[in-house]
Amino acid sequence: MQQGAIHKILIANRGEIAIRIVRACKDLHIANVAIYTKPDAECLHVKVADEAYCVGDEPLKGYLDPAKIIETAKQCGADAIHPGYGFLSENYDFAKAVEDAGLILIGPKSDIILKMGNKNIARSLMKENGIPVVPGTEPLNKESMDTIKTLARRIGYPVILKSSGGGGGRGIREVWSEDELEENFESCKREAKAFFNNDEVFMEKLIEKPRHIEFQILGDNYGNIIHLCERDCSIQRRHQKVIEIAPCPTISEDLRKRMGVAAVAAAKAVGYTNAGTIEFLLDDYNNFYFMEMNTRIQVEHGITEEVTGVDLIGRQIRIASGEILDIEQSEVKARGVAIEARITAENAWKDFAPSPGTITGYFPALGPGVRVDTHIYQDYEIPPFYDSMLAKLMVKDSSYDLAVSKLERALDEFKIEGVTTTLPFLHAISKRRHFRKGFFDTSYLEERLEDILENTADEASEVVAAIAAAKLRGE
Repeated sequence: MQQGAIHKILIANRGEIAIRIVRACKDLHIANVAIYTKPDAECLHVKVADEAYCVGDEPLKGYLDPAKIIETAKQCGADAIHPGYGFLSENYDFAKAVEDAGLILIGPKSDIILKMGNKNIARSLMKENGIPVVPGTEPLNKESMDTIKTLARRIGYPVILKSSGGGGGRGIREVWSEDELEENFESCKREAKAFFNNDEVFMEKLIEKPRHIEFQILGDNYGNIIHLCERDCSIQRRHQKVIEIAPCPTISEDLRKRMGVAAVAAAKAVGYTNAGTIEFLLDDYNNFYFMEMNTRIQVEHGITEEVTGVDLIGRQIRIASGEILDIEQSEVKARGVAIEARITAENAWKDFAPSPGTITGYFPALGPGVRVDTHIYQDYEIPPFYDSMLAKLMVKDSSYDLAVSKLERALDEFKIEGVTTTLPFLHAISKRRHFRKGFFDTSYLEERLEDILENTADEASEVVAAIAAAKLRGE
């Protein structure tokens, strides 16, 4: 770490990612500052940070207010801001405002966020640099519906509509026939406008039942870029990741190498700096296609840390401090297999409805090769305002088979009382034969969801009954 490059970091986020950044700062002996809104005054990230400042009375507004965040950073003497993921992490206006204020954004430069945040610009840039992309169109908002239908027929159904500024599974619609096209196009535009303030929509060929493979990228400010192997994020529900694996248990070394080379080439094409992710779709014939680039740290970064031994948050800070990346691509090896399961406060048996409330008991899984990143604790009140993720359970072992067995044990051992969670649902997935063998794609959960939920109904009923009993006792 270059001495004196960054003295104090304001963390423009909350929850477990804020805690993770605090820990990285402390490992590097860097002062750290949390922000919070009044409803979050008792949150764990507020308690563990060196300093904490309230940025508003309303639950969400302060976390989304660039002017307030930058003002707070200046008032407390921070010289850098880490946005984590979500909130403002991929927001060009925020990144530009941080730079204009003379502060360091721990992430890529604002112009890179602008380029890669727009999926159409990113697609064009990849095509220009020889990176395979899914066949598709430019933005369609100025086209007539007749023209859009003609383009869809030319691409061939099924197609997928995407928001140019989308992410996190939002602004996406699958279209399987022409009868569905107009309604889904308008719906996609409305959602894109609501979530990203950008209703540009484009169309791609829908790659049926692909695997979702992403490569972790690190780049310094001097043109050095490497990848840190891949993660398989195919276990998804409605385009939202549920379980992730590093590295992918089924691709060959030759394919891994080719995809890794393409990922680094994609990052170099945009002059990428700091941590990011190149995401690919992989079809049944081992053809891979660039899907998007995430210009931030990912939720699932921890499993890459586990198999490579690289502290990604620490590296983000060191790169932003001006440090040269001292890892060669030839030195990067995945040792063992790590799996992450996202535990959420949702009722899987009621269409994954959010389940806010008070945690009356918290007993995380423990043991060798088990890691839990979380912000919750006993008596913590889960608010209804944010993403419902409670914890990330990560396990590591020497092989995929052993890692799945450890995941099954850890999910069975993990107990969160007082609210309904997805622990039984995740436990059921870990026991399924096809998952254990690595035979899955992005359609895996959607096609088996009813069966998985039926097979865990008894376990779920016991959990719900325990919660109801506790409430009757006034616990």
